[in-house]
Amino acid sequence: MPTTDRPVEESVVPSLGRRTQLTIDGAIPGMVALDATRQPPDILKTAGEGVTVSSLFFFLRMLHQEHVVCLLLLLLPLVHASPATPEPCELDEDGIRCACDFSGPAPDWSSAFLCTGAVDVEFYGGGRSLEHFLKRVDTEASLGQYADVVGALPWQRLTVRAARVPAPILFGVLRVLGYSGLQELILENLEVTGTALPPLVESSGPDLNTLSLRNVSWATRDTWLAELQQWLKPGLKVLHIAHAHTLNFSCEQVRIFPGLVTLDLSDNPELGERGLSSALCPHKFPALQVLALRNAGMETPSGVCSALATLASMQLQELDLSHNSLRETAGAQRCDWPRKLNSLNLSFTELKQVPKGLPAKLSVLDLSYNRLDRKPRPDELPEVGNLSFKGNPFLDTESHSEAYNSGIATAQTCSSLAVGISGTLAVLRVARLFV
Repeated sequence: MPTTDRPVEESVVPSLGRRTQLTIDGAIPGMVALDATRQPPDILKTAGEGVTVSSLFFFLRMLHQEHVVCLLLLLLPLVHASPATPEPCELDEDGIRCACDFSGPAPDWSSAFLCTGAVDVEFYGGGRSLEHFLKRVDTEASLGQYADVVGALPWQRLTVRAARVPAPILFGVLRVLGYSGLQELILENLEVTGTALPPLVESSGPDLNTLSLRNVSWATRDTWLAELQQWLKPGLKVLHIAHAHTLNFSCEQVRIFPGLVTLDLSDNPELGERGLSSALCPHKFPALQVLALRNAGMETPSGVCSALATLASMQLQELDLSHNSLRETAGAQRCDWPRKLNSLNLSFTELKQVPKGLPAKLSVLDLSYNRLDRKPRPDELPEVGNLSFKGNPFLDTESHSEAYNSGIATAQTCSSLAVGISGTLAVLRVARLFV
């Protein structure tokens, strides 16, 4: 569709770092012209094929702010797409969750407008590389004037999956989100390439409650956690790291996590007890209370205890060792568990007997779904308030025994009843003789 000769307005685009004319037409892909005095139908009339009608109209109706377009140009730079291409983003009926699938051959990134009013947002890149956006993004541009606009976004949880992301773009997005109220960030199946300069302002990223990283590789290898930490405010409370390519952190570069309560290193089968010692940097987790190590290559409870011994000041209360193939080692040395530990999960660990050297006192001990073929004696167990043996073989044996005993009792009762009835009939017959 031909464009009009009417001059377009100018806007400061933070992702470009300079004053840039924005227009919608087929000749300049990824550029948008907005005139706040015109109605959406007029804008769409002069628009070319760059932005789909429904996504732009929804965006204008929901936000009515030109600056938010500038924000999205930093988060997801717009590219040209055919009007026949299905929109990759879908918003649920309640307007709470928005999911975008950009795995198509010519994704319409402008469909992300639909997600500006959602609370739970997910972007799927389909393994796509975002390297070409580096030429269009200035991650060091001033964003102060957009603080109110970003702060107005209702995003609480953001998920980014399956993409090849340059570090400057990833950290640039974190800097923008620093003005938002985002609480949870999930990064999954990402390859972070290259390096980025450290932030100009300390802790300039989002004030997250929860950060989840699953199968994320980093070009910086052992220093990736320290690099990422620079772009987060220090209030993080929950950290999940699964299928990590390396957990051998450079502890001298890692800063303290002052508020981290839960650390989940589950689904890292190559970690092992030696790797655990490297991952738990001493004095970096002073507030840690919950440690999850499911399917993390742990071998013995005593070995885990030794790895935790270096964290004497840790306030650990709950430890999850489930879904590890644990074995008991003869003559295991006594180990001092964290003094506040009160909950230990040893379920699904293939244990044939209760391991020696457990904490002397626990509130919760879960030994369910193991291979215990007899009920443990009291002297084999710690002092425990809530003990679970569910799913162990000895329970099946006991249940069969109880059922057998119950059957005998029932048979005896029936026999007694039959004798009683026979006796009664005999007495009645005798009585009839005297009538």
